[in-house]
Amino acid sequence: MFDSLSTRLQETFRSLRGEVRLTEETVERALRDIRMALLEADVNFRVVKAFVDKVRDRAVDEAVMKSLSPGQQVIAIVRDEMLALFGDTQGGLPSSSASPRVILLLGLQGSGKTTTSGKLARYLKRQGRHPLLVSTDVRRPAAIQQLGVVGRQADAAVFDPAGDLDPVSRARGAVADARQRGFDVIIVDTAGRLHIDDELMDELQAIKAAVSPVDLLYVADAMTGQDAIKSAGEFNRRVGVTGVVLSKMDGDARGGAALSVVSVVGVPIAFVGSGERLQDLEPFHPDRVVSRILGMGDVLSLIEKAEQAIDVEDAQKLEEKLRRNDFTLEDFRDQLRAIRRMGPLEQIIGMLPGMGNMKAAMPEGVDEKQLVRIEAIIGSMTPQERRRHDLINGSRRKRIARGSGTSVEEVNRLLKQFVQMRKMLKVMGGLQGGAKGKGLRKKMAQLRQFMG
Repeated sequence: MFDSLSTRLQETFRSLRGEVRLTEETVERALRDIRMALLEADVNFRVVKAFVDKVRDRAVDEAVMKSLSPGQQVIAIVRDEMLALFGDTQGGLPSSSASPRVILLLGLQGSGKTTTSGKLARYLKRQGRHPLLVSTDVRRPAAIQQLGVVGRQADAAVFDPAGDLDPVSRARGAVADARQRGFDVIIVDTAGRLHIDDELMDELQAIKAAVSPVDLLYVADAMTGQDAIKSAGEFNRRVGVTGVVLSKMDGDARGGAALSVVSVVGVPIAFVGSGERLQDLEPFHPDRVVSRILGMGDVLSLIEKAEQAIDVEDAQKLEEKLRRNDFTLEDFRDQLRAIRRMGPLEQIIGMLPGMGNMKAAMPEGVDEKQLVRIEAIIGSMTPQERRRHDLINGSRRKRIARGSGTSVEEVNRLLKQFVQMRKMLKVMGGLQGGAKGKGLRKKMAQLRQFMG
């Protein structure tokens, strides 16, 4: 989502790094570029003006102007002020002693409330909580059934009293059922409209009065930009909002909503949804988002995704195999599957420091289907071939290509890359052995050769 903004800002920072000393003219030129980048990203113009003024006041400070690394100083200032846009938000849900804890999801129709309900239920189950879902959307066709499907996918219980089509009664009944059956969190998926009207607000206020929610989370479609901010402000004024969930953050929108919502609406961002899968919901971490925008990566989020996708025992077994130089095509396939479980490759690449703009160098984007083709090739091999790649001769390669629906050239390419990978892993294993002197220099030279 922040690709365009990130590219523009990093171009501006590169020009600053080339300056030996900053002048007021240089700062103004950089600020002009930053202002245009933020406005093009659909950040609220009042937020942009205040942001640029604060950066200017700090950037023209004498200590910064005479610094030995003025470009780095300005980047640090921009980072600090971007973090200030998000306030003191910590992401996720604040602590509460309420039991059961009632979470009310608010928003316009089509913003993703029902899907977010399932994502939030799955997130809470990972935290050791026991959520109960209930829908109060009795007007939209199949809305209640949709929540039932999402609840089953999230392995969460759904309260659905047969024949009860009164929104307030359904919400109140869910609270009573949760107390009786021991659920500690209730997620109420409320109705939405295509626009804000008095009937909708009256219904939400009645539900709020009946169940006394701890959290009122406004689900905003990040693709709608400033319209989402305006709607969130109106919901906050008439019903009250404790936090915002930005859905569809994996879209191609410009991202201004995320940078504007705290300053304009006055409530923190609690969660962001970055995909269609139920696991694609994460607490909002301002420092990580800002790091991605500035091209510094997001290693912490990458580690968290890896921890969820990779089993600890499997990782230990793989480490032992690497030490014995026993890495096979079966291990390679397992690692590809683990990478795919972590999420879209474009997201993973964006979390690597310095790799945020890699997609710009690939006009057609990252080819996810290539991983599927590689897995198909390995799956068409016999168990013996997967364990001993050197057995695969010409006739076997033709058979594998036919079985996987690929070409012999693709099979050859995969095997060549696998052999190179084994050699590189062997070199890295040698480095772990503590080689010194000429041996270490030789290993490093080999590693540079394989890394290109």
